[in-house]
Amino acid sequence: MKSYKLKITLIVSLLLNLSVIGAAGYQYFKQTQYWTSPFGHKMKKDSFLFEELSLKPEQAGEMRGKAMLFRAEVDRERLAIAQKRKELINLLRAEKPDTKAIGSVISGISRMQEEMQRKITIHMLEQKGLLDKEQQKKFFDLVENAMTEGRQAGCPPTERH
Repeated sequence: MKSYKLKITLIVSLLLNLSVIGAAGYQYFKQTQYWTSPFGHKMKKDSFLFEELSLKPEQAGEMRGKAMLFRAEVDRERLAIAQKRKELINLLRAEKPDTKAIGSVISGISRMQEEMQRKITIHMLEQKGLLDKEQQKKFFDLVENAMTEGRQAGCPPTERH
């Protein structure tokens, strides 16, 4: 009888473990299919905001090429900012937090975010330069929508009109 109960317990445990691993794998796979834009807007990794515009093939190709490089750069910057935030949390966890070190890390995070915002702006201006007037208007309408729908960390949600 003990052997039977042990087998049932092991089978139930195995099924539970497999379901947890399966769910975690599914969530990871699902999460890797999306990218968060600098505006906090979630989109599929292989799609771009400007694809909603009526672009000529050469415009789309040039914009896609620049956007791919830009996404990689933004991801590197996000990772660096996340590492700085972990550093900040570790400083805050200390028995006697060093307020000067905390201030220094906060300043570093702010500088990194400011630099990222500059790069985003420069990238947007470069993309704008590839578009005609009507496309530019639609492009910035899309950007504004993305900023309204998304939410950047540390920023209050924007008002919707």
